[in-house]
Amino acid sequence: MINCPPLSEMMSRVEHEEPREKRKDTQGRESPDPSTTSDRTPSNPPETKDTTPLSLDKNLDVNLHAPEQGLHQTSSIAAAERSNSRPGLPVRSASGAETIRAYPFYRAKSAAQFDESRAASQASLSMPMPVSMTSIGRIVEKPDYSEVKLVLALVGLPARGKSSIAVKLLRYLTWLEYKVKIFNVGELRRKKNLEEEERQGIQGFSKRSSFDHVNPRTFHVAEKIADESLDNLISWLKAGGNIGIHDARNATRARRARIASRVFLEPNFKLVFLESNCDDPAVIAANIALKASVDDPDYSGLSHEEVVEEYTHGIKQCEAVYETMEQAEWEGMPEETEEERLKLVGAAAEVPDPSNNRVSFVTKEIANSVSYMKITDTGGQLEMFRMGGDLLGRIAYYLMNLHLEPRSIFLSRHGECLYNVESRIGGDVGLSRIGEEYAQALPALIFDAVGDQPIKVWTSTLRRTIQTARHLPPAYPQQTWKSLDEIDAGVCDGMTYKEIEESYPGDFAHRDRDKFNYRYSGGESYRDIVVRLERVILQLEREKNILVIGHQAVLRCLYAYFHGNISHDDVPYIDIPLHTIIKLTPTAYGCDEERYRAPIEASSTHRPKPKLDVEFS
Repeated sequence: MINCPPLSEMMSRVEHEEPREKRKDTQGRESPDPSTTSDRTPSNPPETKDTTPLSLDKNLDVNLHAPEQGLHQTSSIAAAERSNSRPGLPVRSASGAETIRAYPFYRAKSAAQFDESRAASQASLSMPMPVSMTSIGRIVEKPDYSEVKLVLALVGLPARGKSSIAVKLLRYLTWLEYKVKIFNVGELRRKKNLEEEERQGIQGFSKRSSFDHVNPRTFHVAEKIADESLDNLISWLKAGGNIGIHDARNATRARRARIASRVFLEPNFKLVFLESNCDDPAVIAANIALKASVDDPDYSGLSHEEVVEEYTHGIKQCEAVYETMEQAEWEGMPEETEEERLKLVGAAAEVPDPSNNRVSFVTKEIANSVSYMKITDTGGQLEMFRMGGDLLGRIAYYLMNLHLEPRSIFLSRHGECLYNVESRIGGDVGLSRIGEEYAQALPALIFDAVGDQPIKVWTSTLRRTIQTARHLPPAYPQQTWKSLDEIDAGVCDGMTYKEIEESYPGDFAHRDRDKFNYRYSGGESYRDIVVRLERVILQLEREKNILVIGHQAVLRCLYAYFHGNISHDDVPYIDIPLHTIIKLTPTAYGCDEERYRAPIEASSTHRPKPKLDVEFS
């Protein structure tokens, strides 16, 4: 096993070494770089314990995850092989340079044997595939989330952003390929109202009356509808769903106790409450105005001002009985009988009282199964209780990155590159002449879209995106992301689709059948891109205005995330044209889109979704 300090520490030591051509050994003699000298080693070197130290240069890559492979991919590999040794602890030579002491390990190939082996390996990669080998990639299996059964129950006063958070979580978790559905109690109430009006011709139970917690009739109707919504959610999870979001106020401890008791009856179900609080009057007023601006059937026939007045009055009614969540609520009640517990819950539900000394209304066993989060000002502060496990951790971290400030995300592919002209995929080539024209036009195009607002620029590490961004003004700080690199085409990198179809007809057919899940041999699938973009997505949620200069496959995935209503099967066929800026502005319940196209023609790389008449085996 390799015994060496962290790679970052070794690399920092390397920064202070002398040039490779003038390094000295432990006796102070100058030692020429092995890569610049001829190989003097016999083809069959004797097995000797050579303890000559092996210098570590900047090109050395120590594979800490596969120590049996030792050192690899370095210009000094011949010296490493000739030493018949393994790397050991770093020592300081007489010259003061840090080196790695090499100790005996195994009988290695000579440099000549290594070069012959490497040449043969590279030659085999460049040889045409046998005629019989028509398929080398594979379809990636979807993650198995069948055991995930999560009830995410929202808590909060009206106009606190609960539904907006629900939509964002739906978008994020669906993008990660969980089956997610929102069960909105208000929508169920409106549906039942229409049914009641059609059946009896009378006015149903309106939103305005749902704010009234004093009237016994409206209270019992509201409880019944909330219970039915929860039952619908649980039935959906049993039928194959993964995460059900219960979008309701759930404003009292008694109501939350009813939810906890009901979910506890289901084996392997997990319940998490998410309370959304907001104390900023400006944000609350903006949420009320947003509610008044939508076509809400609960307020049909009223003016905007009347809706705001009605809604504000309803919020005050809810505030009078609202009980915020506390840790004591989920520590469990004393060991009373179930009959006594239900009486207490019923009494508390009939007359909600935020000052009630009876904090918990569930048994200790039920209480221990419940987790909760409290989010304040949508990402301003997050409090968590019993939030363990990967999925709950991802949800919590996602919520920590949200904010309410207005912003836009601008997506642009790089300018036309040389491979676009030749209809080739992948590669790391520069821009074509037309692509350079787009790079020069980009500053004015961005200014038209963003104006004087500050904006950051993200690119991939590939040349064509960096060259596209090079004419942007210094006021736009730039950052490169490896995660934004184009999909890795593996052995098909640099080929045209026609060449792929001729060389690997099986792969071509399988990719047409399931492009999202098809993974190139030695490369990636669209599903792989979604996985590596998660960190980018979380950072995008934190930022304000961002311009992402990327690649077709990557921008398709980002575009699908922000729109949230695009199936994975359709993601690989989203049209992201060259020389076009796509402006995405997230809203409370969706995403607005504008496009700015530069008057510079470019090659079309869009390949529409094929119509498959036969099934491929």
